[in-house]
Amino acid sequence: MIQSGRGDYAAAVSFQHIRPDELEWITRPHEPDEAVRHVAELSEIAGLAHTRANIWRYEPGAKGRRHRHKAQEETFIVLSGTLSMYLGEPPERQDVPPGDVIHVQPGTALQSVNHGDEDLVVFVYGTPPESEQAELLDSAV
Repeated sequence: MIQSGRGDYAAAVSFQHIRPDELEWITRPHEPDEAVRHVAELSEIAGLAHTRANIWRYEPGAKGRRHRHKAQEETFIVLSGTLSMYLGEPPERQDVPPGDVIHVQPGTALQSVNHGDEDLVVFVYGTPPESEQAELLDSAV
């Protein structure tokens, strides 16, 4: 159960508590021969008004679409597995192990890939939330 709360303090405290075992995983579109990516969208259920957040799960060999955001910066926190990010022009590979954080500024081309043999799970936080789609680019891998 996703919990919400509000305390009766001098300054009101409001929170959302989201448990990992209660996330709804959405399988992203993919070709029949492609490894699959799944996303748990957190923004709405967490009540995020000025930011956006998701947890992504990449099966071994899965890769995201290479893209660039005009205004949104993104922070990636690796929960398990190793995230391989291809950043910039030309793309440079950065491997990000569990517990590490990588922050990507707006306008930077990026692509996330799981080159490992176990699922990759990564928390992604972006601000400001963009109302239009990111610019899609040719794959780096």
